[in-house]
Order: sequence, then structure tokens, then C-alpha cells
Amino acid sequence: MFEIKPVDPQTYRQQTRRSTVIVAVIFVALAMLLSSLAVMLFGEPGGDNFRFNIGGVVAGVVLTIALVRGPLWSQAWLAPAVYGWQLKRNLMRVTNVMHKVTERVQANDPTALKLLRFYHLGLTQMHELDANSSAQAQLVGEIEKHKAQMKALGIKAEQTRLDPAWLKAMKDN
Repeated sequence: MFEIKPVDPQTYRQQTRRSTVIVAVIFVALAMLLSSLAVMLFGEPGGDNFRFNIGGVVAGVVLTIALVRGPLWSQAWLAPAVYGWQLKRNLMRVTNVMHKVTERVQANDPTALKLLRFYHLGLTQMHELDANSSAQAQLVGEIEKHKAQMKALGIKAEQTRLDPAWLKAMKDN
């Protein structure tokens, strides 16, 4: 179950820039090391070693992805980037069933109303974290209308957790 957490946008951007630089340095170091190693082991002195260099870069990409998704994923310095990735991934999961969500919101389905509210809260946070105020401004009317609909039906507006059962309900119907 994913939960939207309070995050300072400025700190988030600073920390994700730092983690991006660290991952880029890891990739460059691995790509250079593996390319050099491939040329040294399999290449020809003065020959065309392009394929070994490309092979080293591809291996560097694969190894970097494995490191990031493996042992580095739980590191504190990568946590803000992981949270941002998870937020966007969960918003995409809702987007994939949005046609059913909007249809069921019109019928006052409580599950769809909660799911759409989570989506609005998550999208608002994502726009804040990415410093995308223009995209957020376009949603304000829709968000307020939806919030009023929930209030009229007695449904709590603070829907900061994404319950997987909500998504399943949308897919099943």
C-alpha cells in the first residue's frame, strides 16, 4: 500500500539532484572500467575495438540498473528519488483505469471517489515536487468540485493511501 508523505519540494529537488549525480558517476565509472577491460581482454592493439567499447557501456548500464534496483534502493541518500518514482508509478496505475474511475465517480461510487481523491492529492504533490505550478493551476477547479462532491456524500477528503483493492475494483467492473 502506497502512502503520500509530506515532503518539502525544495529539499526533495536538492536530494534527487544529488542522487542523480551519484548514480551518473557510478554509471560512468562502470562503463569506462568495463569498456577498458573488454578492450584489454578481447581487443586488438591498434584495431577496431568499437564493439568492445559499446559492450562495456551496455554492461555498465545493466550493472548500474541492477545496483540501483538492488543494494542501493534502500540507501537513505536514494530515498527521495525512490519515493518520487513510487509516487509517479502509483499515479500511473490510477491513470490506467481513469476511464472507469471518472465513469463511476459520476455514479457516486465511494471507491471511485476515494481513488480519484488520492489521484488528485498525489498529482498535486508531484506537481509541487517537480515545480510544475502551471499544470497544477489547470486542475484546481476539478479538484475543488470533486472535493465538494465527496463532502456532500460524507466521504473523508484525506485519502493519502492507495488501497490496491480500489484499483482491483475498477478493473473488475
